[in-house]
Amino acid sequence: MSLQIHREVEHRPESRIDEAIAVLKERFGDRLSTSQAMRDQHGKGEDHHPIVPPDAVVFPESTEEVADIVRVCADHKVPIIPFGTGTSLEGHVAALNGGVCIDVSRMNNVIEVNAEDLDCKVQPGVTRKALNEYLRDTGLFFPIDPGADASLGGMTATRASGTNAVRYGTMRENVLGLTVVLADGRVIRTARRARKSAAGYDLTRLFVGSEGTLGVITEISLRLFGIPEATSVSVCNYPSLEAAVNTVIATIQSGIPIARIEIANGIQLKAINLYSKTDFPEEPTLFMEFHGTAAGVQEQAEMVKALSDEFGGGEFKWTTSPEERSKLWQARHDAAYAAKSLRQGAEVWATDVCVPISRLAECIVETERDLEESDILAPIVGHVGDGNFHMVLIADKNDAEEMERANGVNQRLVERALAMDGTCTGEHGVGMGKMDFLIAEHGEALSVMRQIKKSLDPDNLMNPGKILRV
Repeated sequence: MSLQIHREVEHRPESRIDEAIAVLKERFGDRLSTSQAMRDQHGKGEDHHPIVPPDAVVFPESTEEVADIVRVCADHKVPIIPFGTGTSLEGHVAALNGGVCIDVSRMNNVIEVNAEDLDCKVQPGVTRKALNEYLRDTGLFFPIDPGADASLGGMTATRASGTNAVRYGTMRENVLGLTVVLADGRVIRTARRARKSAAGYDLTRLFVGSEGTLGVITEISLRLFGIPEATSVSVCNYPSLEAAVNTVIATIQSGIPIARIEIANGIQLKAINLYSKTDFPEEPTLFMEFHGTAAGVQEQAEMVKALSDEFGGGEFKWTTSPEERSKLWQARHDAAYAAKSLRQGAEVWATDVCVPISRLAECIVETERDLEESDILAPIVGHVGDGNFHMVLIADKNDAEEMERANGVNQRLVERALAMDGTCTGEHGVGMGKMDFLIAEHGEALSVMRQIKKSLDPDNLMNPGKILRV
């Protein structure tokens, strides 16, 4: 089910690693750790891949300190693995060649908020919830909300998304500029604060989604939005996943400015009810949210209800209660943890794809059929407003045959998405888990990515073994 990880320890220049750690220990003192527990904690995210620990973990507090660490590692040819909160899902933080893990959790300051211009600048260790708590009294918020309370540096590095993406976009649309430490220790700023520019290559977009393979992100400028005057949420269950997805397609094609539209199948609803102590009908369900004026959100909800009725939707429950909204979305954000609780001791493998919305119903229905035929337990949940859905494969890690069936389901899911002109990952990223799928998805463009990697990181020190092979 997981990749076979081989750390070629016998081929590593141990003295160079030891020398680099000695230099960093002298400079950072107790902010550098080589304890096994700390290294193991930083050698795995929330994924199914094995722990592959770094040789040391260091905790910088500024861009200058990150640059110092990188220069030491570059001088000694030691790999560098950036680390935020460790919530990645495709083996992003595994130290495949050992090296130094740069944990940015102490770089957790909001540097500035420019309320008039609707933007802010933060250090990479600031989490999405911490930023919105900081912004609470300004009337502004940052909308990107992956399930975990991830760091904004990690969200930028993996081009994260979330439930609000259908209206507000992903990290790609909401990162305005970056400060990045390159593999040789140089510090660059990719953009100024102007909302648009035609000056040179768009380096910001190059580093958004680079997964730590091109540099270490140390500052992020983000787009902010005004908190809407009114917000309402709706829940509706359907006789089938296809009916629910067709409601989504009709909603998007009708131009209704819905803020969130999420789907969960019956198995996922069962898991949510057990984990979050809710009482949703255990049937295919849509969770929706509308932003705007009080009259506007009511009008949007009524328009979606009319479309829902056409596809056999059940009772259309909606509320403007902040408490009910918070409870609903917390349950949705906890969906992955809920899925894990369905089968104690089993291996849990979260995967995702994204397809053009016109092919979404077909992709999900075929995937459900595949799961039934393969006899694999796998809740389905997704940000279906933009064609992205997730599957949590649950299998007995001690049963080789069952694990192979789960692996086959994942393989066919990606092949199905690519055949529909979709992508192997809508938001989890590539890491080491989906590297092989990039060949089929990008073809010759992969060689261009490899050239960029070699140009910026000729010694392959930045998070080696992720995204592509060099």
